[in-house]
Amino acid sequence: MGYKETLLSPIKIGNLTAQNRFFIQAMECNDQDKDGNPSELTTKRYCNLAKGEAGLISLEAISITRESRARDNQLMIMKENLKPLTRFVRKVKEANPKALFIFQLTHSGELSNPAFSRRVTVKPLPGYGGELLSEEEVDKIIDEFVLAAKIAHEAGADGIDMKLCHGYLGSQILRPYNDRKWKYGGSWENRSRFAFDLYERIEKEVNDKNFLIGSKISAWEGFPGGFGTAGPDSPIIDLTEPIALIKGLEERGAQYFIQSLGSPSINPSLLQVDRHIPYISYLHQSFAKIFRENLKPETVVIGSDFSVFRNGKNGLNAVTEEQSSLFHYGSQCIDRGVVDMIGLGRQSFADPFLPKKLREGKEDEIHYCTVCDNCLELLIQQSRVGCCTYNKFYTDELVRTRKEKGRLKVAHT
Repeated sequence: MGYKETLLSPIKIGNLTAQNRFFIQAMECNDQDKDGNPSELTTKRYCNLAKGEAGLISLEAISITRESRARDNQLMIMKENLKPLTRFVRKVKEANPKALFIFQLTHSGELSNPAFSRRVTVKPLPGYGGELLSEEEVDKIIDEFVLAAKIAHEAGADGIDMKLCHGYLGSQILRPYNDRKWKYGGSWENRSRFAFDLYERIEKEVNDKNFLIGSKISAWEGFPGGFGTAGPDSPIIDLTEPIALIKGLEERGAQYFIQSLGSPSINPSLLQVDRHIPYISYLHQSFAKIFRENLKPETVVIGSDFSVFRNGKNGLNAVTEEQSSLFHYGSQCIDRGVVDMIGLGRQSFADPFLPKKLREGKEDEIHYCTVCDNCLELLIQQSRVGCCTYNKFYTDELVRTRKEKGRLKVAHT
């Protein structure tokens, strides 16, 4: 089968069907209104992604609490946000009824910004810290996650991504570094309790077999004591616990997983590969294959970090441009059982219409991500985020940001 046939083939996720193999990653854009509701800019962005015909779209990290959050103007999912979220989902679905739309639920934990919220931690990590969470506070956070899942369901979302990646609270609890002697730390049984209990409660309280539940997971965080390491002070890769996690979540109803790596505040190039070191992307597919090999055939595995492959002009050596292009390599990963879907993050900023252009035979019109990471600079600076290469609105936003806040160097040289 050619890459077009592979990438445009439908796939079943739980009881639902995605129209193709393209997944839009949860990409925070700092453009919500003062109450944490989707703005006109937010709505336009997701409607364009739906019109662009991606099979599965994830709403950027939406916080279950205003108390602890990483972004000053982050999307919120609490009772007061239900009506605006319902209107928002309706507009996205009207743009393309076939597109599946899920919400990524998050709590920022030690990555919460103390300038405008409460930074909390399960065990102080060097350089971060925060107020130590009590068992009662984590119990309350679980309640808030369950409520958020019910709100997402009521708002019309097709499912949720229970975020367990990138250094946010879910991954902070899971990592071996959390060797504190408490209900949610120390042994694997205790550290996995948070995720397992959450899944069991969401499955029971939402009680809809057509509502998807899955997680984005950093298989290896890449620092001593991070998730996927050999112990609380070791950076050495050990996937015993990540494999136990995905199997345990699958048993509790997970229909899909999004593979990832790293933590953006510690090693950003591990999860969002820098254009100067594109080879790191191969690690993502290697870890995704391990996920795939340890799950049931019907559980969907979504791979990450495909944007860097572009149209083959990506800086990768010992391979032809054609072989290393996004479409050729992405379809190869699917055909060879490495992943079931390919995730696009930065590429979705550069061209939200990529899947539609592929279907219509307009590949020459695709705007490929240049991996300049100016979008990352905007995110770190708490500015509105988008593609500074192809969208003048965000080029102007970058100029304004650098003028007001100074230039921020985010890429390796």
